[in-house]
Amino acid sequence: MDFKYFSRNGEILPVGEAQVPLASIEYAYGFGVYESIRVSKGVTYFIDDHIERLVESAGIIGLAHTFTPEGVSAAITDLLGKNEVETCNVKILLIGGRTPEDAQLNILCLNPLFPDKKLYRDGVHTITYLYERAFPHAKTLNMLQSYLAYRKAKKAGAYDALLVDREGRLIEGTRTNFFCMKGKTLFSPKEEDILLGVTRKAVLKVAAQNGFDIAQKDIRLADLGGYDAAFLTSTSSKILPIRTIDDFQLGEQPAALKDLMAAFDTFLENCGGKL
Repeated sequence: MDFKYFSRNGEILPVGEAQVPLASIEYAYGFGVYESIRVSKGVTYFIDDHIERLVESAGIIGLAHTFTPEGVSAAITDLLGKNEVETCNVKILLIGGRTPEDAQLNILCLNPLFPDKKLYRDGVHTITYLYERAFPHAKTLNMLQSYLAYRKAKKAGAYDALLVDREGRLIEGTRTNFFCMKGKTLFSPKEEDILLGVTRKAVLKVAAQNGFDIAQKDIRLADLGGYDAAFLTSTSSKILPIRTIDDFQLGEQPAALKDLMAAFDTFLENCGGKL
C-alpha cells in the first residue's frame, strides 16, 4: 500500500515533501532516535510504551527537543486517520538539532514485513556477530554495525544476527531481543546490556501471568546445549523460535514454548493495544 502523507513536527504533509537537508550533520552522524509501532486492524499497539522509550532514548544521548508525549501520540493518531490505514508499521524519527527548537520529529507509515508462518513452526536460522552497542538502552540512528551484521545474516540465509559482546556473551539481535528457555523458565541476557524491547516487556508480562519464571544471566554459545529452546521477540515477529545459531541446532520446540506463543497471540488479540 502507498501512503500519501507523513507528519513533520505534528503537521500532516504529502510524502513528496519529505526531505532531509544534505547539510544536516545531526542526521549524517546519526544523532537521532527512533521507534517502530505495530498497527493491526485499527489497533495501535503499546503506543505509550514506545513513546516513553523514544523520550528516554533521546535523554540518554543528550538529544534535547520540545516535543511532548501527548503531542507525539496525537501526531500518530492524526497521521493514521489521514492515511486511512488500519494495518501498518508507524516509524518515528526524532532527529536532533543545534538547539531543542531545531529538533525534528518525522512520523511515517510503512508496510509491515511479517515473518512467513512456517518460521513459527520450523524456527529460524541465526548467526552470531561480534559487536556491542555504545548505548544499550537507547534506540539510536547510529546503526552501521547493526546494519552490517544484518546484511551478513541475510547473505548467510539467516533471519537475524545475534550480537556477541567482548566477553563472548550473546546479547540481542540487530532488531530483536533474545531469550533461552529451560522448562518453564525464561532466561534473558542481563537487562543493563540490552535494549529493553517493548514486545519483550509484553512477553515477560504474559509469561509471568502464565506460570513462567524469568531469570537474567550470561548466555554463551557453549551454554546452548543446556536449554530446551531459544527465541526472538520484536514488534513484527512477536515470539519467533530459533532453530539454529551458527552451526548449533536446537531441539524440537517444547510444549512450553508453544504454550507461551499461543498465550501471547491471545493477549495481542484481546489487550486493545495496552500493556
